[in-house]
Amino acid sequence: MKPVLTLALARPTFDVPFAQDYAARAFATLDSAEFTSVGPRELLFDAAAARDAIAAIAPDSISAVLLLQVTFTDASMTVEIARAFPGVPLGIWAFPEPRAGGRLRLNSFCGLNLAAHALGRAGIAHGALYAATDATDIAQNLRRLTTAISMPSARLRKPKTSPAIAAQAEALAGKLFGARIGLVGEHPGGFDTCRFEPSRLADLADATVEAIPLSEMFTRAGAVDSARTASRLAEARATYAGLDDLDGEQLRKSLTLHAALAEMKSEKSLDAFAVRCWPETFTEYGCAICGPMGMMGEAGTPCACEADVMGALTTLLLSETAGEPGWLVDIVDMDEASETGVFWHCGSAPLSMRDPHVAARAQIHSNRKMPLLAEFTLKPGRITIARLTQARNGLALVLGAGDVISAPMAFTGTSATVRFDGGVAKARDVLIGEMLEHHVAMVYGDHRAVLEGWAAIKGLPVIDLTSNESAA
Repeated sequence: MKPVLTLALARPTFDVPFAQDYAARAFATLDSAEFTSVGPRELLFDAAAARDAIAAIAPDSISAVLLLQVTFTDASMTVEIARAFPGVPLGIWAFPEPRAGGRLRLNSFCGLNLAAHALGRAGIAHGALYAATDATDIAQNLRRLTTAISMPSARLRKPKTSPAIAAQAEALAGKLFGARIGLVGEHPGGFDTCRFEPSRLADLADATVEAIPLSEMFTRAGAVDSARTASRLAEARATYAGLDDLDGEQLRKSLTLHAALAEMKSEKSLDAFAVRCWPETFTEYGCAICGPMGMMGEAGTPCACEADVMGALTTLLLSETAGEPGWLVDIVDMDEASETGVFWHCGSAPLSMRDPHVAARAQIHSNRKMPLLAEFTLKPGRITIARLTQARNGLALVLGAGDVISAPMAFTGTSATVRFDGGVAKARDVLIGEMLEHHVAMVYGDHRAVLEGWAAIKGLPVIDLTSNESAA
């Protein structure tokens, strides 16, 4: 039996010692299951390390490629490795991490989403597994992951609509028509999830994108006068606990980014933003933009992380449907034992989503250690989940529903513990199997019927993330 090429992918901005421990456990599981593995056993942090790891491996010398998605990474290494071994079965194994209320230390599931989406758009078949190293039937599931794999059929269906909601759907189409999205910078490399086609924006909503260099945002922020900064500081002080514990200069800079976004919105008549939120806001300007993006969303202008234009349009779609702020999230955990998943972002949720029983705290970014971020859990209630997806290079509307439940904070930042209609296993399998983007949008209330009507108007197929019984 030929060996399996096994590579552990990671990013150094996450918890490296914790990631090394998980990788060691994964290799121990493979060894105990009598897998014969080749390849280095240390974490691979960049494309150069990945190229070195595969340089001497001939495709006909291995039976499969198994990628350990130890932390969140972009998808560039995954796609390059897959293309180096055409016709060889490819599997990706990602790992749950404890909901300990602290830093999100791995974000492995989100990395799996990113990788799966990129492979789907590249037409590369693969298998995926999200399981602990000591999970039941882990050896059997790993063997399945490293055998022949074919691309599954897409779960597309025609949208359901009815005369009862036709007027609401038409009104929604009218609200979205002519939307203008400010694209600040470009999406990070290896983020196929954030690629977009201008022609599709035009087809969906006659929407246009205003390209804004990051340097323009930084220049505008640097020109914000002390009076405007002081006003925003006073507002933040009245909103967030713990503000005085933050670095004053970094906080000031973060608030000037909020002023710059507000200024650009007004001057350029923008309805939403898609912002390259890292690394340059940290490395070049010296602060986080997460909190300011949440403030903009609360005031009615959705902001998407990582320059995700389709994510921004999806969040705007939900906001216009509900008449209240939407939020673009990562899904960072799926747990069958509790039947819940976790929606999370570093600290960008609109304040009106806060659970009234918890304080909104000012916080620093968990990886980059700079302010301003919000920290709170989301209020219990019914939610609609959506995404305008370009999975497999198509175009569809992902729809789902569930309930945010009262639960302890899963990870620092802004987060929600969600119970999905139809169960967490279905939602997980659709996310992974359909190779969807790593960002989805949520808003409070059940608005699927109107959104289905809008999809029907636009001729969009629908992918059900959860059961759809209440949507007709």
